[in-house]
Amino acid sequence: MSKKSILIIIGDYVEDYEVMVPFQALSMVGHTVHAVCPGKKSGELVRTAIHDFEGDQTYSEKRGHNFALNATFDQVKPEDYGALVLPGGRAPESSSLASSNSYAIFQRLANLSARSATLRKSWPPLASCRVRSVAPIPPLAPTSPRPVARTSIWQ
Repeated sequence: MSKKSILIIIGDYVEDYEVMVPFQALSMVGHTVHAVCPGKKSGELVRTAIHDFEGDQTYSEKRGHNFALNATFDQVKPEDYGALVLPGGRAPESSSLASSNSYAIFQRLANLSARSATLRKSWPPLASCRVRSVAPIPPLAPTSPRPVARTSIWQ
């Protein structure tokens, strides 16, 4: 991949692990990663959520960490990015992504042939923008005998 930065678009109650792990791992291997949130500026915090299987028929949701943004959404220029990461959780469901110019950013990145990674239920915003290269990664089943990778980068 080129030396372009990687953009992560998140919102309040994004899935904790789905933002923390890609952000930290991509940074550790030398990529510049910018985490932005519609309506928030660099230095502001986004609340995360932790979904856990505790023996019930579905998962429970708990308050996670505060995740500090390191870039400002309104200053994003898609041509500066070579990849987009869109974590799951409550953020993709929120109106903040729909009411912002997130969709214009998604489409511009797709037109620039940027790579896209969606995690769990974060693919609908990209699909609704007619970004055709999205194939969601299914969540890890609570009954799975061993962990499987849930993240991927593809074109």
